[in-house]
Amino acid sequence: MKRNERLIDFTNYLINHPRELISLGHLSQHYDVAKSSISEDIVFIKRVFENQNMGKIETFSGSQGGVLFTPQISDGKSKEMAKDLIKLLQEENRILPGGYIYLSDIIGTPSNLKKIGKIIAHEYADESVDCVMTIATKGIPIAQIVAEILDVPFIIVRRDQKVTEGAMVNVNYMSGSSSKVENMTLSKRSLSRGQHVLIVDDFMKGAGTINGMKSLVHEFDCLLTGVAVFLEGPFKGERLVKAYKSILKVDSVDIAKRSIDVKLGNIYDNKKEG
Repeated sequence: MKRNERLIDFTNYLINHPRELISLGHLSQHYDVAKSSISEDIVFIKRVFENQNMGKIETFSGSQGGVLFTPQISDGKSKEMAKDLIKLLQEENRILPGGYIYLSDIIGTPSNLKKIGKIIAHEYADESVDCVMTIATKGIPIAQIVAEILDVPFIIVRRDQKVTEGAMVNVNYMSGSSSKVENMTLSKRSLSRGQHVLIVDDFMKGAGTINGMKSLVHEFDCLLTGVAVFLEGPFKGERLVKAYKSILKVDSVDIAKRSIDVKLGNIYDNKKEG
């Protein structure tokens, strides 16, 4: 394999194996070249990744050492992607009867979903995350893309029990918007004691559902790393969850004018421009 071919193949391998430590010996044997050549390739790829804001390349010495790729974006890139999502929310016919906001097309488009996933994963890239938790159904694609970027499993909380899930843990929770008592359930096999859990969801209003998932995390004797949502809706009163991160925030919905006042969420409160 010529060097330019090897660089392409090597780059593709790193992108498809994020957060996986790959030994230089394995790479040397795979490409049938000296370790020094692999080291030169890593320097080249690292420079390109940093210039193109694709992520971080780290090398570790020793018998257990190797090369590690961590997907990352800058704060500026995160904000740029969030502003693209704002434009989508401000499109016509986004408001449904009753003042609900239609999100399915945004979440269902892979390019938009990748932006949401990268923004959330960027916020927790340096924190301990063993799995990503969400509740069925609209939060599932977001949880899956965040878990893929962080290279951890994702688990799905359900509102009703499934025979195929085996023994379940159930919790009752209070809906933040309607003050009704609801139920959610999670398979006992989903979590192990002491794991660090990141909760994600597509939309948050009174935060009752997220508060229920927090209760499940504690029921399993696990640790909550954080809470992140794509869209924070308008809510009068006190939310049941105060510590959370939102990509976008809706201040108001004008049903008559069919318009939405949407802005950047609290993720960007302390971030610099650029």
